[in-house]
Amino acid sequence: MRKAISAAAALMVAACALAEGYQVNTFSARQEGMGHVGVAMKLGAESQIFNPAGMSLSRKTIDFSGSVSAIKATATATHEGKEYTTSNKISTPMNVSAAFKVYDNLYAGVTIYTPYGSSINWGKNWPGAVLSQSVDLKVFTVQPTLSWNILPNLSVGAGLMISWGSVNLDKALAPSNNFGNLVGLVNESNRLKYQAAILQGMLTGNPVQTPAPEDIQYVDNGVPPASVNLSGKSEMAVGFNVGAMWDITERWTVGASFRSKMNMKVKAGDARVEYNDEIARALLSSTLDNLNTTNFSASMPCPYVLSVGVSYTPIDNLILAFDAQLNGWGTYKQLDINFDRLPEFDQHLRKDYKNAMTYHIGAQYGLTRRFDVRAGLMIDTSPCNVSYYNPETPGMTKIEPSVGLSFRPVGGLSIDLAFMYVHGLGTESGTGQYDDILARSYNSNIAAYKQGVQQYNAAISMANQMGIPLPPYQGKEFRMLNEQETFTAKYAAHAIIPAIGIRYAF
Repeated sequence: MRKAISAAAALMVAACALAEGYQVNTFSARQEGMGHVGVAMKLGAESQIFNPAGMSLSRKTIDFSGSVSAIKATATATHEGKEYTTSNKISTPMNVSAAFKVYDNLYAGVTIYTPYGSSINWGKNWPGAVLSQSVDLKVFTVQPTLSWNILPNLSVGAGLMISWGSVNLDKALAPSNNFGNLVGLVNESNRLKYQAAILQGMLTGNPVQTPAPEDIQYVDNGVPPASVNLSGKSEMAVGFNVGAMWDITERWTVGASFRSKMNMKVKAGDARVEYNDEIARALLSSTLDNLNTTNFSASMPCPYVLSVGVSYTPIDNLILAFDAQLNGWGTYKQLDINFDRLPEFDQHLRKDYKNAMTYHIGAQYGLTRRFDVRAGLMIDTSPCNVSYYNPETPGMTKIEPSVGLSFRPVGGLSIDLAFMYVHGLGTESGTGQYDDILARSYNSNIAAYKQGVQQYNAAISMANQMGIPLPPYQGKEFRMLNEQETFTAKYAAHAIIPAIGIRYAF
């Protein structure tokens, strides 16, 4: 049972391994087109996310905006010379923002956006299924915000982040080849028991009347014998987003913002076991069905984000901007998982992440009074430790070029389009560790089987002494399994992200 619980705990690593692949950087269709830069730009209602201080510099009475991105991501894993590819559904992070003027120098607003999210599907029977089969994870944030233009060229802002989310994960509980070993051991143990019963009948004069046992017929088709689904909803978490912006000159602006760390806590998640066939159910249910009555709890960290930026207008209609973003993964050294009424199975898993940087650079040029074009580049570095790697969001440094445009058909209304391409630089040897739930039971059954062979052969010796010539039992040799295994693969990833947005301000 303990190994079964440990395997479920390992799955929660997928929920909590918030790498750069899990951190969403698509808050705005307009800004996505220029590398998702914006800490030192005056973006109206959307400034609430990038830098709350910028909202009070919009000079609009009311400002509404909304956008949605469609992330189509593909990851590959090369293991023992064969490549495996994900089949992912499209993720749709979104943002809706509104702002209005309270006084000439004071603005208020509210925004809802998706700062974290992941959707990946490796399939049920790829070799790394013991680490991850599929993940669907969403985090939503609502942020009411105030922004104050305290001096003509200086503003500050602050927002209260209120977040919640959900997680739905699938993971295999054992590799298929090890289950084949277990079936072979069960068959051989049944034959030994039958032979022992026959011998006992011969020695006592009570012949056995039951037929010989039939072998369990199992064909290893690569599908794991059992998988577990973990699902849960987090409690509401609260954090803050603060910033400042300063117009150094008419052409130069600098800004800084800080989004605080939050912990998304799942207090009573559910586990459900699914068996590949009736053979797996018959042999494993006595152990694995315990998972169906066990709740898990875990805390999923959302790191702090510290950003600084600068924007420059060298000529009229042209804006250049650069942001540097520090993602505070360095405090994520260990993942703690607790099980309801089963404290002996609590898990303390090493992650050993490091802080990571994201760099944004972008340009916007107004071709006409109604038409703007944009281009940008984002470089997103990975915080992952490849020695503790899980393919639920393949962590690697990513290079992300983008283009975009805006069209204003009527005064105050803007339609924004963007396209970003994500190219992962790859991970040569990401190694994940997992507990094989079959190993402990299998190894203990080998010991029992060997003891049975010894007892049978001792009885044979007794029979030979009584003048009953019988050969010793020639049992098969079974190799002991490691209770903890590793899976290593070379990973790559890419994604395309079109986006559309609309803004109306007056």
